[in-house]
Amino acid sequence: MDWGAIWLTIRLATATTLILFVVGIPFAYWLAMSRWRGRILIEAVVALPLVLPPTVLGFYLLLAIGPHSPLGRLAETVIGTRLAFSFYGILIGAVLFNLPFAVRPFTAAFSTMDRRLIEASWCLGVSRFETFRRITLPLCWPGILTGLILTFAHSVGEFGVALMVGGNIPGSTRTISISIYDDVQGLDYAAAGRTSLVLLVFAFAVMGATQWLNRREVTE
Repeated sequence: MDWGAIWLTIRLATATTLILFVVGIPFAYWLAMSRWRGRILIEAVVALPLVLPPTVLGFYLLLAIGPHSPLGRLAETVIGTRLAFSFYGILIGAVLFNLPFAVRPFTAAFSTMDRRLIEASWCLGVSRFETFRRITLPLCWPGILTGLILTFAHSVGEFGVALMVGGNIPGSTRTISISIYDDVQGLDYAAAGRTSLVLLVFAFAVMGATQWLNRREVTE
């Protein structure tokens, strides 16, 4: 068992989930509440990673953050490290690739909420932020938690973008999926089988938790 790859994957999935929680919540709330017609185009862009091959996204991201790109040179100047073939690079890729797995459940949760509750709170003089914190978030929390679980789980199993952007550097960019790929390439099927079994059990647990949350949301 490649414990270094496992630990790096947990770090990557945790950081991705936290970033998408902070960024995705206000973004999804705006998508759910906005009446601007152009939001349909934005929703299509958000959903693009669902149908776009990971290698394609990884290729364009590699061009965007490579050492010769403006963003790559800026990052090397500011933080002193390259984005491509580093943990920061695969983190950027994971955030972009997992964007729909967070934003779409968040948006669905906000869209199904009764807006009359929000308007009633405003009429009582409660600020928009307090209304969101005390009413919207508690009522929509099952859907938000579903999005966070799916984001974490998908980040754990991601392969194509991480390999394209980060390569296979032990301790830096080598994730669990890449470790399994290496074991198979090296004909070490026993090691690949053990790691794959861990991911299989993890996937079943995630899907069970997601189904439970969805049923609880429907019954409530």
